Amino acid sequence: MSNPPKLLDQVREKLRVKHYAIRTEQTYVDWIRRYILFHDKRHPKEMGAADVEAFLTHLAVAGKVASSTQNQAKSALLFLYREVLEIELPWLDKVTQAKAPKRLPVVLTVSETQAVLSRIKGHHALIAGLLYGGGMRLMEAVRLRVKDVDFARREILVREGKGFKDRVTMLPEALVAPLKLHLAKVKALHDEDLAAGNGEVYLPYALDRKYPAAGREWAWQYVFPARDLSVDPRSDKKRRHHLDEKGVQRAMKQAVRDAGLTKPATPHTLRHSFATHLLQSGYDIRTVQELLGHSDVATTMIYTHVLNKGGRGVVSPIDKMDLLDRGLDVYTPEAYS
Repeated sequence: MSNPPKLLDQVREKLRVKHYAIRTEQTYVDWIRRYILFHDKRHPKEMGAADVEAFLTHLAVAGKVASSTQNQAKSALLFLYREVLEIELPWLDKVTQAKAPKRLPVVLTVSETQAVLSRIKGHHALIAGLLYGGGMRLMEAVRLRVKDVDFARREILVREGKGFKDRVTMLPEALVAPLKLHLAKVKALHDEDLAAGNGEVYLPYALDRKYPAAGREWAWQYVFPARDLSVDPRSDKKRRHHLDEKGVQRAMKQAVRDAGLTKPATPHTLRHSFATHLLQSGYDIRTVQELLGHSDVATTMIYTHVLNKGGRGVVSPIDKMDLLDRGLDVYTPEAYS
């Protein structure tokens, strides 16, 4: 009789059955491992809500983690108990919550955005263009498949975005020609892979078992493939994965520095700027909500607070005064010379 799989292997198997992303799998397993070590390697079956609360409180008080980090750990432990151990925990109401800062998103002006985009080159420039031109998230762009780009309709189908939701966003006209040229190069690379006996790409939802040949089809290939082949950690198959998003992050950071900006802009800032600039142009907030893939319009409403109209769009009373016309020159450049 074979031994039952170890607990962390059970967690991995359950996550894969439920089609969680591999990064989520790695994160959840890491949090569960830390939870077990925190309680001196006791088995989670021997523990309960009080032990989960103690661990989460420790993260907030001693670890001083961000609220999002604490919530991530909480989600991992709830998954462990509910989905793997099939134990329903009572409501965790004694957890010391990490403080959630109320921050507005960083947004670039149109001229700042142009300055940054003009300093990003190659395929990184195409990805940055999709983030700003279509409001895509970074991982949505690097995971984009050939079949989900519709040049005729000028649309991009974003599959399994945040919350496992699909949505349609625009394919900017400015990116059509360079994207077609890029895909021609990717197709040549894929043909070389096929000739060398490779050319297979990862397929979601075990489609490779249902359609064994689909992984080598052009339609399923990543629009932004990695430079080198790598071994899939789940299947041990040698494949060409998508581009590493860290390269885009580094390119964006360098472009922001070269443009002389002081704002802490990241690739996600381009998505924020996309939404804000559409609202500035007069587009309906519901349209922007749909393009971003927000479930609740309240999430999209945050961009109304960062529109380029001053605080909440209010005109300062000092701007209504004709100070210069009345001989009050305290705000003229000469007053500071």
